[in-house]
Amino acid sequence: MTTTRLSAAERRDDVLEAALVEFAEHGLEGTSTEDIARRAGISQPYLFRLFGTKKELFKAAVSRCFRETLEVFQRAAEGKRGEEALEAMGHAYMELLSDKVRLAGQMQAYAAATGDPEIRELVRLGFGDLVSYVERVSGLEEEHVMRFFACGMLLNVFAAMDIHERPEPWAERLLATFDKDV
Repeated sequence: MTTTRLSAAERRDDVLEAALVEFAEHGLEGTSTEDIARRAGISQPYLFRLFGTKKELFKAAVSRCFRETLEVFQRAAEGKRGEEALEAMGHAYMELLSDKVRLAGQMQAYAAATGDPEIRELVRLGFGDLVSYVERVSGLEEEHVMRFFACGMLLNVFAAMDIHERPEPWAERLLATFDKDV
């Protein structure tokens, strides 16, 4: 039997994916590097060789989440401008939210940002990149871009509560205005 040896970049990606799953479920403080290493199929010392500290690994996972979201926006808006681009990005984001790991990872990043200046700065930069891209590609006024992101954050909260699985009348009223606001 032949085993294929992964490149360092592939191994790093595998570790980031394993870390995202663990961080999404347990948060920065509640996640053990032992569990991440086990999920990734590597030793804990190798995990530390790759990332240095648990916090650096968390930051790498958060950066990856923001980068992936930006890539989703870029693919959705390709060849589009204005309202058409915004609508395409909004629909693509709603699909992204169906990935519960990505959703929980994003929410854990926001939660960790409240108590850690380094993570806060990383989240600010990642979110700022999203805003800058949406502004640039849509060309729309600031108020319209703000509503786009406000709706996105509301969708995050709804997805975390599984509103689509068990709709509530108040949520349906809010969602009914979604298409008008985006």
